[in-house]
Amino acid sequence: MPAYQFTALDASGKQQKGVLEGDSARQIRQQLRDKALIPVSVDPVEKKDKHDQPRWFKKSMTAYDLALMTRQLSVLVAAGIPLEEAIRAVGKQSEKVHVQNLLMSVRSRVMEGHSLASALQQSGRFPDLYGATIAAGERSGHLDLILDQLADYTENRFAMQKKIQGAMVYPIILMLMAFAIVMGLMTYVVPDIVKTFDQSKDALPWITVALMKASDFIRVAWPFLLIGTGLGIFLLVRFLRTTAGHYSFDRLTLKLPLFGKLSRGINAARFASTLSILTQSGVPLVDALKIGAAVSNNWVIRDAVNIAAEKVTEGGNLASQLERSGYFPPMMVQMIKSGEASGELDRMLQRSSDMQDREVTTLISTLLALLEPLMLVLMASIVLVIVIAVMLPIVNMNNMI
Repeated sequence: MPAYQFTALDASGKQQKGVLEGDSARQIRQQLRDKALIPVSVDPVEKKDKHDQPRWFKKSMTAYDLALMTRQLSVLVAAGIPLEEAIRAVGKQSEKVHVQNLLMSVRSRVMEGHSLASALQQSGRFPDLYGATIAAGERSGHLDLILDQLADYTENRFAMQKKIQGAMVYPIILMLMAFAIVMGLMTYVVPDIVKTFDQSKDALPWITVALMKASDFIRVAWPFLLIGTGLGIFLLVRFLRTTAGHYSFDRLTLKLPLFGKLSRGINAARFASTLSILTQSGVPLVDALKIGAAVSNNWVIRDAVNIAAEKVTEGGNLASQLERSGYFPPMMVQMIKSGEASGELDRMLQRSSDMQDREVTTLISTLLALLEPLMLVLMASIVLVIVIAVMLPIVNMNNMI
């Protein structure tokens, strides 16, 4: 049964939007009237291939939407509810129209005879990991168990993403505050104070002269500084979007003392958990490695995993290939080696992922513990330099009296 997206008005004139299923647009309008709603527009939900629309016109599934949808679908399927009804219930539960449309489109494909994995892949909105895992679950007849594992995976990834984003909030706020304080002092406070020194015939300390010149420059050139900064950021972003720029940035990130370790830890945890759920689902190791490479946001590590996949195809050992790349922690490599030897690779990958998650959490806490006082010391140092530059001439004048 096709799905239709509608816009209607209620008795108070408030606009309502949503998705309903029916044989025709006329039937949908009648359903709306039965609910005391006045139909404004009723349009079929488009079932377009992922290449039909430009990427920027599509609203993507957020990590939160994906985690919530997976958990809800897992619970309903485990309860024995038919798949198409479970998808319909999850779609109705969502408050976001584009998520409703997406799920109703997926449900329509399932009702036409497509597998769930095929319907998800045709939508172009779900990661390859999703389709491969669910396809394996459908083949094995244990879709409920696979969905439960997938729900755990998406929730853990979402929790880690929020943890990293939350850790960056305080340092960014401190940086913005430091910038605002310095600009305020140099633009408004310093010029008023140093006016008293302009008529002085005595030589001013070099630090005071430098401060006065810097203040004058900022007051006169601030529009150019603003435009230059914006242009510099724009050009940097454009460069980072190129292949050469992306690789250069990723290589630099991996070489940084603490941030490089953090980047390697995050990508190692993501790779291990992805590979674990895929191998548990019965996905062949080489296919799982290719999908695991795709989930890495570091292109250098992605290439290393793809090379490892090629070597494994030729009969090589996974642990030795990852060790040769130098981007994966020795403990993780050793656990993978143990898993390959014992035939329990999926279990060792999961344990390795849990261990990496704990290490990343500890490392983030360490970085924050270092970064916060460093930012405060930097702010205090800048303010101290300004105070010294202002106070030195005053002290010299008092000594001359």
